[in-house]
Parts: sequence; C-alpha cells; structure tokens
Amino acid sequence: MLRHFTFAAALAALAAMALPAPACAQTPAAGAPVTSPFATATEQQAAMAAGTLTSEALVTRYLARIAELNKAGPKLNAVIALNPHALTDARKLDAERQAGHVRGPLHGIPVLLKDNIESADGTATTAGSLALKDNITNRDAPLVKRLTDAGAVILGKANLSEWANFRSLHSISGWTGVGGLVRNPYSLDRTACGSSAGSGVAVSAGLVTLAVGTETDGSVTCPAATNGVVGLKPTLGLISRTYVVPISAEQDTPGPMTRSVADAAAMLNAMAGSDPADPGTVEADAHKTDYLAGLKPGALQGARVGVLRMTVGRSPQTDAIYEDALAALRKAGAVLVEVKGPDDAALGAISGAEGEALRVEFKAALNAYLATTPPKVTARTIDALIAFDNKEPRETPLFGQEIFEAASAAAPITDQTYIARRANARKLARAALDKMMQDNSVEVLVGPSTGPATIVDPIDGSRSLGSYSTLPAVSGYPHLTVPMGNVSGLPVNLSLIGPAWSEARLLALGYAFEQATHARIDPLFLPNIAARPEFAKAYDPH
Repeated sequence: MLRHFTFAAALAALAAMALPAPACAQTPAAGAPVTSPFATATEQQAAMAAGTLTSEALVTRYLARIAELNKAGPKLNAVIALNPHALTDARKLDAERQAGHVRGPLHGIPVLLKDNIESADGTATTAGSLALKDNITNRDAPLVKRLTDAGAVILGKANLSEWANFRSLHSISGWTGVGGLVRNPYSLDRTACGSSAGSGVAVSAGLVTLAVGTETDGSVTCPAATNGVVGLKPTLGLISRTYVVPISAEQDTPGPMTRSVADAAAMLNAMAGSDPADPGTVEADAHKTDYLAGLKPGALQGARVGVLRMTVGRSPQTDAIYEDALAALRKAGAVLVEVKGPDDAALGAISGAEGEALRVEFKAALNAYLATTPPKVTARTIDALIAFDNKEPRETPLFGQEIFEAASAAAPITDQTYIARRANARKLARAALDKMMQDNSVEVLVGPSTGPATIVDPIDGSRSLGSYSTLPAVSGYPHLTVPMGNVSGLPVNLSLIGPAWSEARLLALGYAFEQATHARIDPLFLPNIAARPEFAKAYDPH
C-alpha cells in the first residue's frame, strides 16, 4: 500500500527543489548543481566527499519532492510506497562516512525499487495488484542486498504496469490497481510506457537519484526512453531474479535506470553477480567486470557501429533526430555500417513464439512465487487471481485480464511443444542478431529506442511507435538506451544492442555518445504538449 508521509518543514526549507517553472525552451541537462533534484549520483557523491551534502539531507530532499509531486501537483503517481527506515539508514551511512568508511560510489545514494522487487523494510511487494497488498515478506531480493551492501539507501517502491504489463492485451502502461496511472512528466497526458513506468518517471522527474526496473521485453528500455533517462537491460543471468515477482526465467532481468551512463555502470557494478538460488545466474561471476573502468569520452573512435532502420517511417520527427545521432556518432569517430535487419515475417515469427512461450512460463513461475507469499495473501494461484479481479471492481475499470486467462489455459512447463517453441524462439533471435553483427563486422547495433510518448487512451490502450526490444529480450542479449534528443520536448533515445556479456562495451560506447551530445533534458510537467509556449502562441495568436 502507498504510505503517506508529510514533510511540511522539509518543503519549506528546500524551496530550491520546487517544481521548475515552464520555460520557452528546454536545454540539455548537463552538469546539474548538487542542489538540483536532477544531479547525478556521481555529482552527489562528490558533494558528500567534499562535505557539502549528507545522505540524510539528500533523502530528506527527495522525500519532500515526492510529497510535492507524487500525489499533489502534477500527481505523477510514480512512487507507490516509501521505506519508513530510509532516513535512519541514511544517518547510519553518514556516520560511516564520518568514521572514514565509504563503501563506494553508491554510498548514501537513494534508490527506488520497482514494486515487483522484494525488500526487507516492511513495505509490501504488490506488482501493482490489490491481491498482493499484504505481500509483506520482509525478504531482501539478492539484488537489493547487493545495493545496500554497496551503500545505497532504499527510498521505497516505484509504481509500474500491473503484473509487469502481463495481465491484459488492452492494458494501459503504467496503471495499477494499487497506485493508479503513472504520468509522463514531459506531458502529463502522455504515456510513461512500462512496465517500469514509475522507475523511469521517478528518475526523470527528480524524485530519486537511481531506480531499478525489470524487463521481460521492453520494460526497462521503453520507459527509460519515453522519460528521457538511461536504461540497461543486461544479459539474461547477469543479475539475480530471486524474490522478484516473475513472468519468465527465460527472459526476466532487473536493470538500472538512471540520469547518466556512469550511474548505470555504478549500479551494475553493485547488482551483477551469481546467486545460488537463481540457476540462471551461474555464469554471472565469470563475466562481471568493473563497468566504470571503460567509460572514456573517446570510446567511439574506430568503433564499428551497425545502423538499423527497421522502424524508420513510423515517426518522421524521430527519424530526423536519429540522423543527427548518427552524425554525432560519426563525428566521435565511429565507423557506421548500414545493416539490413530481419523482415517483418521473421520478426513476427519470433514475437509470436515468444508470446506463446511466455504464457506457459508465467503460469508456472507465478504459481510457484505465490506459494511463497505470506498467509495473508489469499490469492495463491493464477486462477485465484482471476477470481479476485472478477470480484474486485478497482482492478478492472480500464481493461480486463485476457493474458491471465490465456496463461491459465496454457500447457504445463513440461510440455514438449512449448519446450521446442521456446528453444526455437531463442535460436531465431540469437541467429538474427549474430548474423547482423558478424556479417557486417560490427560490435554494436543502434536504432531509435521508440518514438516519442503517445497520448494515453483509456479506450484503446497503449500505442507503440515501434522498438528494437524483442530481439535482445528473446535472445537474452544486452540492450542499452541513452537519450539522443527530443521531439517538441518529448524525449527520444538511442538503443545500443550487443552480444551476450558485452555490457562493458555498450556502456563505454553509450557514455561516449552521451558526452558528445548531452541530449537529456529535464521535464517541465506540462499538462500537454500544446501548453508549450511555441504551440500555445500558435493556437491562440491574439
């Protein structure tokens, strides 16, 4: 459940973090002052080292800003619960620093967790569903323990698309029965995408420094791109999934969402590693490395980059920004190679097999997870969840549960047809990516992550302008998204896709692109794009 906190005194003392006034134009958000809610973890850590900032002060500022913007003001609905121990944890970390012990670049930095990730702080892990409002497990997911061991302060839980957007074919991204609709801070009437909607919005809107999302297919990269932040879907198995509400062990992975590539690398340093309870992570320790070490502005010099154009034509404005991004890559020394991607039939075959496999995997994984929840959670199977939703009107005012129903009717996880279908989908996705990279001798593929955010439609649900998420999702390969520009104030990002375990190289190339372009902009919290000065004047010239 959402825990409400009042910070009137903090709000009065921290006027510097008030909602910014609309400006005539947005400028790239580079080198924000440490008093800004948009400062990066790197900048905040430097201020702490200099003695001009404490973790307690930083956490207090973000709690005040959440009180101002989450359920009041623009009503972003990005934060679903707050950790009641966050300030206590921050004070302990400040004491450690005073004693000369600094754990690393995350020491004292606030982090929000997507609300399908368990934490031992007394908050429920709901996946956005009222059926899990009593799912207080008091267990830290291993990825959470890794973050807190590295010094991060868990600020609370971020809203999401209910059940990680795996309930209905007509769902609205970023809506949950528990938390309502997450709103895009660049234009409040537009989608925040999902399913890690709250994580993306909270970072973008300056409600927190860092956030963790999860992805099965596009659920880190789409909300990161739509909200103008950095998002990384790592190689499958690099980060533990234990105590994360599942869809599929064959595709699920947590990932960092941040305002800079360096911050994403710092988070990955903490989060990556093998977990004995998650067999899928058995290779993680052998492949993890220091992801900060390779971040150099000149990393693009001589890099062979494959240029994808499979989504060109869906958003002409995005296409123009993509051309500018390609020019920036070329100027930074990259060698660009035009790459022909799979045709629509091949992509459709992979996507269709993926959907059928996920329904089988979801049923088995969710039933297994629900069996571990506390006794107060009464819906302990997918069939019980369907019955709960049918009786609970707060769960179905906008869309149904067609995916739940299809998963309930799906074959068992031991079904040989399913096993063959999953193996074939993975084989086809990997073959497609491998062929593009190997045939063209490129180390990374790039393309627009998606188009600008579209208007939320409660009648027809969410609409997509295309993406490159499915191939890396099904293959298990890493996918990084980095801001590349904006369409009339709506962010658009560049995707970088590489082979398995290539996170260090993707982050290095993404960092070099980020430093060459400084394309990220801060949001203005406009009610709609028509409220931008250039449009308002045109709409009503007199």
